[in-house]
Parts: sequence; structure tokens; C-alpha cells
Amino acid sequence: MSLARTTYLAGATGQWRIDTITPVVGESLPPADRLDVFEVPAERSPDTIWALRGVTSNIRYSTRAELEVLAQRQEGVGRPQCTRAALIPIRKSDAWWALAQDERRALLADSHITIGLDYLPAVARRLHHSRDLGEPFDFLTWFEYAPGDSEQFEDLVGRLRNTPEWSHVDREVDIRLSRDGLGRAP
Repeated sequence: MSLARTTYLAGATGQWRIDTITPVVGESLPPADRLDVFEVPAERSPDTIWALRGVTSNIRYSTRAELEVLAQRQEGVGRPQCTRAALIPIRKSDAWWALAQDERRALLADSHITIGLDYLPAVARRLHHSRDLGEPFDFLTWFEYAPGDSEQFEDLVGRLRNTPEWSHVDREVDIRLSRDGLGRAP
């Protein structure tokens, strides 16, 4: 599978309005008004305040049965009714990366996989890997949902943050976004 690169550029312009930037663990990101998401390589402009990059690749840590359930339930990002989003970049601790792959899989199976399935298809998710790109975060998680599914999204995030896996997070920023239902925001 080829790697698909995504760039998030925060500044004065962009399709998404940044409603809040909240540090959950560790250092925050600087405030910005708007966020643009590029599915192709993109360069910073003079008004870019911060940029985050990641790649999507093969799905890791999932069994065949889990992949089949995901394929049946999950809907993609970009649905017109999904005018709310969250970009949650996280960095895992050195202790996390010292675990063997099967140990990380055991922690993920009880959180991301099992919990995440409870919120499909209402909350769409895309995971970007950034660690090997030399970025300040290991993962960028992009969520999209309709305003009526906001409570479900809050429940999902709360449940994930209460799992043993989250004890390995040493930096997390919660960025909440919105856009009008017509596509590109002013």
C-alpha cells in the first residue's frame, strides 16, 4: 500500500474554524483561527502558525475479523453532514515504544478497536502516523461527526482517555473545529 500524506496548516485562512485548542497532556500548540487540510503535500505559507504532517498507511494491530467489521460499519471522512471535527495529535512515551508489538496490540485491542466500534458510523476517524517523519507528535487522529453526534464523540474521547493505553501518552492536544455545511468556510 502506498502512503498517503496529509498536511494540517493552521493560520488565518482555512476550510475549518478552530473553536478551541486545549492541551490535555504537555505543551499546547499556538492559537490560530483556521485550519486547512491537504491530502497532497503542502507547504507553509507566510501566515501559517503551525503545520502538522502525517501519513496513512496499512492498518496496524487489527485482526482480519476486526477489519471486516470496520469495513461494514465505518464511513469515510468528508460527509457533508459532518460539520464538526477534532484533530487530536498525541505523542507516546518511550515506555510505549519499548513494548513489543504484541504488548501494544493487547493495550490497543481493549481501547481503540473495541471502544471505537461502538461509535461507528456516527464518528468517522482517520489515523495519521507522524513519528517516522520527525514530527513533534507520533499520531494525528482526525475525527468528523455531525453536530447531533457531539455527545457520542465526547463519550468516545472520554472512554479512550480512561484506558491503560492512555497512561503512555506524554503529549496530547485537543483541537476542536467546525465548518458551515456548504463546504469551504470563509
